[in-house]
Amino acid sequence: MENNKGILTKKDASILLFCVFVVGYCTIIYELLIGSISSYFIGDSIKQFSITIGLTMTAMGIGTLISRFFKNNLIYWFIMIEILLAIVGGLSVPILYWIYSIQFFYYPIMCILIIIIGTLIGLEIPLLTRIMEEYFQLRENISNVLSLDYLGAFLASLAFPFLLLPFLGVFNSSLSTGLMNLLVGVLTFHWFKNKLTKKRRIMLNTQAVLIVILLVGCMLFSKEISMYLENSMYDDRVVFSKQTKYQKLVITKNKEDLRLYIDGNTQFSTIDEYRYHEPLIHVPMNMVKHRENVLILGGGDGLAARELLKYPDVKQITVVDLDKEMTDLAVKNHMMAELSEHSFENPKVKILNEDAFKFLENAKQYFDVIIIDLPDPNNSSLARLYSKEFYKVARQKLAQNGVMVTQSTSPFFAPEAFWCIQESLKAAGFKYTKPYHTYVPSFGDWGFMLAGNRPLDTSRINITVPTKYLDNNSVPSLFVNEKDLYRKNIKASTLNNPTILNYYLNGWRYWN
Repeated sequence: MENNKGILTKKDASILLFCVFVVGYCTIIYELLIGSISSYFIGDSIKQFSITIGLTMTAMGIGTLISRFFKNNLIYWFIMIEILLAIVGGLSVPILYWIYSIQFFYYPIMCILIIIIGTLIGLEIPLLTRIMEEYFQLRENISNVLSLDYLGAFLASLAFPFLLLPFLGVFNSSLSTGLMNLLVGVLTFHWFKNKLTKKRRIMLNTQAVLIVILLVGCMLFSKEISMYLENSMYDDRVVFSKQTKYQKLVITKNKEDLRLYIDGNTQFSTIDEYRYHEPLIHVPMNMVKHRENVLILGGGDGLAARELLKYPDVKQITVVDLDKEMTDLAVKNHMMAELSEHSFENPKVKILNEDAFKFLENAKQYFDVIIIDLPDPNNSSLARLYSKEFYKVARQKLAQNGVMVTQSTSPFFAPEAFWCIQESLKAAGFKYTKPYHTYVPSFGDWGFMLAGNRPLDTSRINITVPTKYLDNNSVPSLFVNEKDLYRKNIKASTLNNPTILNYYLNGWRYWN
C-alpha cells in the first residue's frame, strides 16, 4: 500500500500550492475554449457560454461529491486525474472540430466532454486540500488553496484573449493546456514518487510518456490537422486560416471563386460580391450633394472602399475596423488586395483599428455619408452595434444633409431582425428611414436600411460610376418590398434589451 501519511515538508507544500495555481488556470481555459469554439461553430455566444459554464459548475459539484469516496492513495488518484484531464481537456477542441466537421451530434458530444472535464476538475481541489492537511491547519489550508485557485483563474481570464487566442489559436491553446495538466501530474509524481508503489510508478510513467507524445505530436502537426478538419467543414479548399484576437478568419478558393469567412459565416464570394457592395455604396452616395468625407464602420476587406474610390470628389475615407489582422489581410494577401483593387493603399483611405462604438463617441468631425458594413448581429458583441444607442451616436456624427446606410441581414431569412433595425434607427432619432434589398446568390435576398434627417428621395438616384450590376434601370427594383417580407409589432433593440439578437437567431435557426 502507498504511503500517504507522514508530515509534509515546506517544499512539499510549495509544490502542491503551485499545482493548485495551475489547476485554477486550466479550469478557466477549458471553459473559455469550449464556449468559444461552440460560439464559432453554432453562433449565439451567450447561449454557448451559459451552457458551458453551467454544465461545468454542475459537473464540478458532482466531482466534489465523488471525492468523498477517495479515502486512500490520494496522491496517486490526483496524478491520475491530471493525466485524464490532460488527454480529455487537451484534445477537447480537436474532438469538437472533428465532430462538427462530420456533423455528428455536436451538442451531445460537447455536453459529455464538459461533464467529464468538469467532474475531473471538481475532484482536484478537494483531493489537494486533503493532501495538504498534513502541513497546514484547516483555516490556513482552505485560504491558501482557494486564493491560489482563484489567482490562477484570474490569470487565465487575461491570458486567453491577450496571449493564447492571438498567438496559439483555439487548437493549440487546448493542447498546451492539456500539457499543463500533465505537467502538474508529472511534477507531483516525481516529487512524491516515494509514496507510490513500484507498479503504479511504472504505469504512471508509461501513461505520461504516451500522452506527451500524443499532445506534442498534435501540436507539431496542428497546422496540418486543423487545415484538414477545416477543409472538411468548407465546400472549397482552405487557403488561409487564422484565429485573431477577436475572430476566426478563413479564406477558401475554388477556381476563380474566393470566399472570406468570419467565425464560420460567409462574408463574400468573388462570384457575386459586387451585387452586395454596389447597392450598399452607390445608393447612399447618390443621395447626397456633398460626399467629400465618408466613414465606413467595418468593411475590413476593402471592398466597400473600392466602390467609394470610384467617386473623384471623395476626399477622405475613414475605415474603422476593430481587427487589425483583418485590415492587414486585405493589404498583404495578394488575392484580397487584387479584389479590392488595393483600395487600402490609396492615400485617401485612413484605417483605424478600434471599436466602432468608441470611435463614434470620441469622433470630433461630421461625415457626409456613413456606411455600416458590419457582420450580422449573431452574438452579443455585435448586437450592441445594431442598438438604438449605437445609431443615436452615429446620427450625431452625420452631417446635416448626410445619409447613413447599414447592411441589415436578410429580409427573407430573418425578417424580424431586418425590421428591428428600422425600428432601432427610428428610436435613435432618425426622422426618415428607407429599407431596400437585392438578391445575392451566395447569401440569398439581402437587405439594407437607409437613414437620414431629411426626406430620402430615391427617385433622383443617378448611377454614373462604372458598375457590374447596378444601373438606373435596376435601382427602382431595390426599393420594392414584397408583401410577404413585412413584419409587425417589432421592438427596437437597445443595449439593455438586445432584441435583434433573438430576432436574428430565431430567423436563421429555422433555415439552418
